[in-house]
Amino acid sequence: MQTAPQTTDQDQPAVDMKDIVALCKRRGFIFGASDIYGGINGFWDYGPLGTELKNNLRDYWWKSMVTTPPIGPDGHPVQIVGLDSAIIQNPQVWVASGHVGGFSDPMVDCRETKKRYRADHLVILIPSDDTPWIATIEDDEDFLKARLKKVGRGKSLNDFTSKNLTEIDLAEYPKILAPDAKEKGTLTEPKEFNLLFETGIGASEADKTTAYLRGETAQGIFINFKNVVDSSRVKIPFGIAQVGKAFRNEVNPRNFIFRSREFEQMEMEWFCHPDEAQKWFSFWKDERKKFWESIGLTSDNILMRDHDADELVFYSQGTCDIEYKYPFTSPDFGELEGIANRGNYDLTQHQEHSKTKLEYLDPERNNEKYIPHVIEPAAGLTRGVLALLCEAYTPDPNRPSGVYLNFDPKMAPKKAAILPLTAKDGQPEIAEKLYLELREEFAVDLDIKQNIGKRYARQDEIGTPYCFTIDQQTSEDGMVTSRERNTMAQERVPLDKVADFLREKLK
Repeated sequence: MQTAPQTTDQDQPAVDMKDIVALCKRRGFIFGASDIYGGINGFWDYGPLGTELKNNLRDYWWKSMVTTPPIGPDGHPVQIVGLDSAIIQNPQVWVASGHVGGFSDPMVDCRETKKRYRADHLVILIPSDDTPWIATIEDDEDFLKARLKKVGRGKSLNDFTSKNLTEIDLAEYPKILAPDAKEKGTLTEPKEFNLLFETGIGASEADKTTAYLRGETAQGIFINFKNVVDSSRVKIPFGIAQVGKAFRNEVNPRNFIFRSREFEQMEMEWFCHPDEAQKWFSFWKDERKKFWESIGLTSDNILMRDHDADELVFYSQGTCDIEYKYPFTSPDFGELEGIANRGNYDLTQHQEHSKTKLEYLDPERNNEKYIPHVIEPAAGLTRGVLALLCEAYTPDPNRPSGVYLNFDPKMAPKKAAILPLTAKDGQPEIAEKLYLELREEFAVDLDIKQNIGKRYARQDEIGTPYCFTIDQQTSEDGMVTSRERNTMAQERVPLDKVADFLREKLK
């Protein structure tokens, strides 16, 4: 059972996920979808600042992958092109990929509460006496505490041993008290449940055919491999990158935007000669770790975890997860990105099902013909946003806001704020002129009204690296006061040099 530590180090208290969620709503990063109607579980809306943050991460990933891809092992830039495929494809795509029929989770139902759970997400607490066997949801510490308090008869976690429900024999199910249930023995036998969202295509009910919302963006890349090779000047090895939404009918969405039913992915499929797959697998593992560190995730909070043999799907030649220490997993880690050596499974499947030849004729290898192997770095864009928020959230009792978001400037939704000290004496006019100058190059915020301390507090909470205050002296000496987010240090900067100042500080 994973539990959160009380402190992250001697000086810094542990960050409570509830505080991050509250800030996200208060400051316009993330809202519950359909909030005014009571919400809908597993779906989220991104507010003004959340959209900017997500776009910054997406655009920087695209730049790092497609616009200015990394230098390869031979000292030359690798070649990666972009793609934007349809969310709904021919249903046979998902048959070939194994999602129809194979993309499922073992589910159990509770006969009493009518709730459904993933069997591998239920942890069974087994007592040493006649206390009921308690089923609790994996990783949900608050639920666990509440459940123990209600039915644990004063016991603590130390009084129980724990097993995953998948390890429990069916004969023992009558002993188990399901989450939220009052009576024991209400869990059904596990059954497979397909995670793809079904939809219908057709103008009338009679004409409708079943289709699926994509469960991942990768398949759109695989089915366009031949199109890209035939229409573009690419040669193996090369990659195809895509950013887009995917949908999975998660039974138990949880931990804010970590596990949701609608999410966004940043995926790249790297096509290479079979003999070079392991070399490229190692290369992309290193590059992807560098990427996350380059945007502010600290190495202490990142874990590179190679999958054990019993975790790999049958076609996998190796998988490594980049994991992040989220507050709800700490001291353990949760998945942020996966780098997989998928062999030639995907292209082979689509070749067989579509009856279209997907072999590559390699001019660099005496026109050798082969189905390329694939290395897949697949990152969660929305999980990346969550990791950035968790990393940036910094409690600080020495400032009015009590907290600031320590974003890497590349990721910060706003790079600077322009703040007239008062709304008189021509200060708003000077502020607006500076804002109009800076906004051509930087994402800046013009905030005129309210107490200056409250405006500083707001900018701290949204992670703005620099504030520029126009005061009474500005019209006399042409200087503004710059305030740095992390240190709160202030200095005077010439009004006509603010853009240069920002370029230097943010580069």
